[in-house]
Amino acid sequence: MKFLAALLLTATAAHAENTYIEHVTLIDGIHAPQRDMTVAVEGDKITTVAPSAVARGMKGKKIDGKGKYLIPGLMDVHIHLKGGFDITGKVDAEMGPPNREEGVQALASFLYAGVTTVFDAGNRAEHILPLRADERAGKILSPRIFATGNLVTYPGSHGDRMAVRISDFEKDKALLDKHIAEQQPDILKLTLEEEGWGSRPMITLMPVDLLEKITRYYNQHGIRTTVHVSSELRSLEAIYAGSDTLAHPVIQGPVSDSFVKLMAAKKTPFASTLTIGENYSRLAEHPEYLDQPLYVASMSAEEREKLKTTTRAEWQKRPWTWWMKIMTPIAQENVRKIHAAGGTVACGTDQSTGAATQRELELLAAAGISPLDVIRIATYNSAVFLGKADQLGSVDTGKLADLVLLSKDPTVDINNAKSIVFVMKNGQMIDESQLPLAGGKQKRRFSGT
Repeated sequence: MKFLAALLLTATAAHAENTYIEHVTLIDGIHAPQRDMTVAVEGDKITTVAPSAVARGMKGKKIDGKGKYLIPGLMDVHIHLKGGFDITGKVDAEMGPPNREEGVQALASFLYAGVTTVFDAGNRAEHILPLRADERAGKILSPRIFATGNLVTYPGSHGDRMAVRISDFEKDKALLDKHIAEQQPDILKLTLEEEGWGSRPMITLMPVDLLEKITRYYNQHGIRTTVHVSSELRSLEAIYAGSDTLAHPVIQGPVSDSFVKLMAAKKTPFASTLTIGENYSRLAEHPEYLDQPLYVASMSAEEREKLKTTTRAEWQKRPWTWWMKIMTPIAQENVRKIHAAGGTVACGTDQSTGAATQRELELLAAAGISPLDVIRIATYNSAVFLGKADQLGSVDTGKLADLVLLSKDPTVDINNAKSIVFVMKNGQMIDESQLPLAGGKQKRRFSGT
């Protein structure tokens, strides 16, 4: 039965129905909203973007978009897919085998929330890489997956439990070659973090000259890089070591004016990841958020109850929870300043559900960024982060047809990005009733014209 289901998924993906949406308001973050537009999709590509008054001879299924809003598929460029490891904070816990079912359910939650592309920034290779292969073969209902597989770091440094450990570039080059050949990372994730802030003890820091050599080596193999950082100093070191992107904003303190200017000048993309820090105090103080529809669909009733009780009690006692409550507004202001200066903010959560991605949009708007700019951050800027802006991130002729139709205007209120009529990936409209969501089967949101 599983084999048959895989064949059916592949066949469906390969024969996506040609579609055109007319009289819709187009919002892609790189233009002012355009009203009364027609967007045509043939196969997996957008073939026409034009005013409805002049669009003629459209082929395929017609969808009336009057009173509705079309945006590119949302992106989350920093996740760690569930099922690969313990994400409860028990860093020394023994890791059992990967849980593929949990991973597939989490991937479904992204599609349900309008997220059509994710980047897994570090995971167990035996978990994420088969799922990436299955997504690309059309065997699972999933957003587009980019992944690093195992990240790379210095022994004892941040994230080394799921990393290829490199202590000497020349002596360990064979490990890097093996990672490139066997895991084929879309982007390499490294870490430059000694911790020792908040409530964390000090750990070993990767030498910057080693970071630079590894970064250059992967670039020479055509692979982009991102670096886990948390301070302005380490961010500067990563940038000048040649990193293509940063995996986080500065969160340890307010950024300097010179750093803001540098980020505007270099336009090094960085993932916003505000949700991961805010997540702790939000659960401790407002567990009722888990009753919102996206969370109900994304999680089982048992998981939500555990979060509300056992996990909440644990997090209420942790100094880290309250440190992050203080620092999240600092991070928000850092993100806002860099965005306002012309830097490139991308959307990332450091979590594993589409509900968290939608929460990231809320936190970006709460930081003082306009909803239209938040849409750009979660679409075009995120495609820039991935090095895929030529294929994804805006509604343009020739780009891949990853689209979300909304019933309410997201430029008025970013929460309207949840008013999903349908989600389209690769020109294929997603049938929500077929998504294997942890919260159970959901009704299909759109079936007509």
